[in-house]
Amino acid sequence: MRAEAQAHVDTIKDALSLLRRFLNWDVALRRLDELNARVEDQALWNDPKAAQDVMRERRRLDEAITATRDIESELNDTVELIEMAEAEGDDAMASEGTEALAALAKRAEADKVMALLAGEADANDTYIEINSGAGGTESQDWAEMLQRMYTRWAERRGMKVELVDYHAGEQAGIKSATLLVKGENAYGYAKTESGVHRLVRISPYDSSARRHTSFSSVWVYPVIDDNIEVEVNDADLRIDTYRASGAGGQHINTTDSAVRITHLPTGIVVQCQNQRSQHKNKAEAFNQLRARLYERELAEREAIANAENATKTDIGWGHQIRSYVLQPYQLVKDLRTGVTSTAPGDVLDGGLDPFMAAALSQRVTGEAVEVEDVD
Repeated sequence: MRAEAQAHVDTIKDALSLLRRFLNWDVALRRLDELNARVEDQALWNDPKAAQDVMRERRRLDEAITATRDIESELNDTVELIEMAEAEGDDAMASEGTEALAALAKRAEADKVMALLAGEADANDTYIEINSGAGGTESQDWAEMLQRMYTRWAERRGMKVELVDYHAGEQAGIKSATLLVKGENAYGYAKTESGVHRLVRISPYDSSARRHTSFSSVWVYPVIDDNIEVEVNDADLRIDTYRASGAGGQHINTTDSAVRITHLPTGIVVQCQNQRSQHKNKAEAFNQLRARLYERELAEREAIANAENATKTDIGWGHQIRSYVLQPYQLVKDLRTGVTSTAPGDVLDGGLDPFMAAALSQRVTGEAVEVEDVD
């Protein structure tokens, strides 16, 4: 088989292997049989909430299993077609088969990512919180670049973005900002972006045109709905109001209605200033707090699961996950997965999907990748 066709076959087989591993194939098949039996039980429909949960799980499993089987079947048929064409010397048919494999490889990769978005809150909207690191104007400008990058990523996917909180830098950029991204699987896609992001460039703020390194941190946590219970004791909260600051405009008010809530047991701080009503800002800040507490619980669960696998890559908060080099060469490199891009302009314009897909896959495989950082 031609090298190009074989490369597509390898890509498809890797995707199928990950899908089967993620689904825990034999367990998934048994579970689907159980769910099909439950649907046939009339007693289930006496509890609408339970029935809805069963149907949702059944649909997700059925779609994932069917998609996997369809890809396997199409792969086998196409490989047979190509082998037959090559045996008969039919180059046109072989080329047609190779094109079909290329299309199937893209579909397999897309189905793989969609299957990986099956976590407890993956389908939910998400908050993306960005904070500049030490370094003054340099880091604050980098934080604003990250804010734009995630905004553009969301817009590329047809998601809506709201600026919930914003604190401008002294000269340029931002000290911090919180985005609310609304769209299907917003949290599932973005959740692997939490961590420290590093920028290397010739500083536009340095008259000597020296190269600078800047750091900013990103924290992603899901918006939680009424189906997820998070208990918050009022006695554990300190609520402060303050005057909003920022660039003004329609997103930021200028009254004393901004609200900051501190959760004393954990030290988590959330704030909101995008509404003119103190009551609305307080409600939104409280929603953020519940989301942060829920994300903390998810992280603790994942840490326990990861401890059982010594090769699991540590992707927790506070770890540098990606470097963006603009000078003296052009490269974006993910330090967890090894995925790179030589088009940082596209990445900073929202081209994050390859990085997100690789990080999601790594969460399933648990395979550590030794990656050297770039200078």
